[in-house]
Amino acid sequence: MNAGKGRRIMIVDDDASIRRTLHLLLSKAGYEVVQAADGSEAVRLWRQSGGDLVITDLHMPEKDGIETIIELLSHTPRIRIIAMSGGGQTKRLDLLGSMALLGSVHTIEKPFTLSEMLKAVHRALDPAH
Repeated sequence: MNAGKGRRIMIVDDDASIRRTLHLLLSKAGYEVVQAADGSEAVRLWRQSGGDLVITDLHMPEKDGIETIIELLSHTPRIRIIAMSGGGQTKRLDLLGSMALLGSVHTIEKPFTLSEMLKAVHRALDPAH
């Protein structure tokens, strides 16, 4: 059974190796995958063709993940998002914890295993499981 069949996921990260790795993982799981190198590109691509899930890093140059999430939520309030970060605690503010307060935003801390990411994707796309 192909869990991802017909579902589209956007990966947003300024690190090309992370985008490539997640692209391979999710493509093999049957998802259609789109990549964006920063938040501005992600918002532009989302407005053009949408999707089912956005996986975004929080720490990026140009438009960071927080700005990206807020803009995506203002455009598509019920969007499903996974925020990922290796910086968890910044200036005594738990960024991943703050993102979870936005409701439709799931979180995952870097480094993560590929299995952990697939589980996070399944939880985000099918909250009943």
